Amino acid sequence: MKVIIKKPIISEKATAAGEKFNRFTFSVDKKANKIEIKNAVEKLYSVHVTEVRTMTYGGGKSSVKYTNRGIVEQPNNPWKKAVVTIADGETIDLFTNF
Repeated sequence: MKVIIKKPIISEKATAAGEKFNRFTFSVDKKANKIEIKNAVEKLYSVHVTEVRTMTYGGGKSSVKYTNRGIVEQPNNPWKKAVVTIADGETIDLFTNF
């Protein structure tokens, strides 16, 4: 069994979107699709999901180190973010479930 939802993303921007638009942000598995994310959120939090948007980050060459063997480039750690919109009148309390 693979873990689809890794953790919620709690930032100032994500918290404001949750309060204003019923959108909650999660860090998810890189290979998970929108249907799997929707089913996981509905099962974990007992809410109805109306929309799922995903974004992938990282994967490119970012840091350059100058070592005694020459210049070494290290790749970023790629990760995926999902912004989940839930039905009106429902909410997710991220501070008690995790």
